[in-house]
Amino acid sequence: MTTEVTTPQAAETACTPDRTVDRVADLERRRATAVAPGGARRRGEFGARERIDRLLDAGSFTETGQFVRARFAEGGGHRPYGDGVVTGHGTVDGRPVCVFAQDSTVFGGSMGEAFGEKTVALMDLALKTGCPVVGLNDSGGARIQEGVASLALYAELVRRNVQASGVIPQLSVVLGPCAGGAAYSPAITDFTVMVDGASHMFVTGPDVIEAVTGERTTAEDLGGARASNAVNGNAHFLAADEGDALETVRELLSYLPANNLERPPEYAPGSAPAADWLDEVVPDRLGQVYDMRDILRAVVDDGELLHVQELFAPNIICALARVEGRSVGVVANQPLHSAGVLDIDASEKAARFVRFCDAFGIPLLTFADVPGYLSGVRQERGGIIRRGAKLLYAYAEATVPKVTVVVRKAYGGGYAVMGSKHLGADVNLAWPTARIAVMGAEGAVGVLHRRELAAADDPEALRARLVATYESTYGTPYLAAERGYVDAVIAPRETRAHICRALRALRGKRAPMPQRRHGNIPL
Repeated sequence: MTTEVTTPQAAETACTPDRTVDRVADLERRRATAVAPGGARRRGEFGARERIDRLLDAGSFTETGQFVRARFAEGGGHRPYGDGVVTGHGTVDGRPVCVFAQDSTVFGGSMGEAFGEKTVALMDLALKTGCPVVGLNDSGGARIQEGVASLALYAELVRRNVQASGVIPQLSVVLGPCAGGAAYSPAITDFTVMVDGASHMFVTGPDVIEAVTGERTTAEDLGGARASNAVNGNAHFLAADEGDALETVRELLSYLPANNLERPPEYAPGSAPAADWLDEVVPDRLGQVYDMRDILRAVVDDGELLHVQELFAPNIICALARVEGRSVGVVANQPLHSAGVLDIDASEKAARFVRFCDAFGIPLLTFADVPGYLSGVRQERGGIIRRGAKLLYAYAEATVPKVTVVVRKAYGGGYAVMGSKHLGADVNLAWPTARIAVMGAEGAVGVLHRRELAAADDPEALRARLVATYESTYGTPYLAAERGYVDAVIAPRETRAHICRALRALRGKRAPMPQRRHGNIPL
């Protein structure tokens, strides 16, 4: 009698169809368990997976780490799949993007070891494939039960954020709380979107602050969406609701390249309205204001501007736009607010935006109407020298095409910093209304003719004559044009045409920098 020997391979081959069906059914059960919410939705309009579906193109999401399980077991020994974060990749307008969404129904969305490992693995994938990464944040912070492992993964995530900085776009959306260590990752990413009345981002919550310092505050006042957009500048976009926040991300991505080695996406050239009215938009008197946004809308495609940090430091405008279907970064003084002066907040806001555009090959378009840097004890003690120098550094460091238009006043250090030739601008244009000088006529006359004015029988009449002489001699763009500091003085209605020609000519620009580890920007 012979004995039949069954090898593992033979046993596998001998599996009945029913056994295979059982395994597939088990897979489906596990999948259903993995995608099921961990409990009732605790906050927000949508769950983690709903948020991803609304962000990405329909049917494009591929999940990663679906069966990763929590290291920590909650009540009853249950270790949920996913560990409180959904990770994966998909497309936005057909372009690849990596995304993670924190799930507040699992451990309150707190970061545990498996949670952190999944997020870090997604960051590594985004870096390897060269695509943007979007983080949908809704977290209770570090998972106390997992101790130092949670803290370690926060640090690992921040290290990936730093490695990815300037390599791939990183966008953060805060859809609930983002406190403690969780707040530092969004702070390092390129842009942060928050939802009005729903998002909160701070290092220490109101209860702890009251216990430690005795100060009483609320989460909204401390780190709500409006405070983060308008007061401390931690956020860049204020959304009305979650749908608006996710649509903002989709719109933002449309201006950005996938990575620093690719060009931003190109679209069919947009239209621009007739601009003859620009010849009269600047008031004759310096004290009169106008809205710089009107000028910008007349120059960019279809009049569309995506404002960045619109509520923070409104005396300077930073926005993404398109000219002839190609992305540009716009930096402009806003005379409606503090005469467009450069203060600490405006300098830091613009410097960060300039550096972002330079990192991702987005040309810079600067419109100058600036009286200079803001003086005063508060600004000096706040570090206007060091912090104002950040904008000088950013413009001087940028190697992308740089085109500048001087609209009205460009005085003192304000002239130098707002995209001047001396900081490396490629094409500088000026309107006939431009006044390029060390200072305004009134101030200059007061300094240069102090003794004459003091001795005059009619000092006001003399001052008026001296001011008129100064303005006709020095308060024009022509002295700068004579020296080549301005390439052309143009009629305002011709601005878009000149900008289009300049950007076309600069598309092949090469500007190698000295080899170094990195510069030492005055932080």
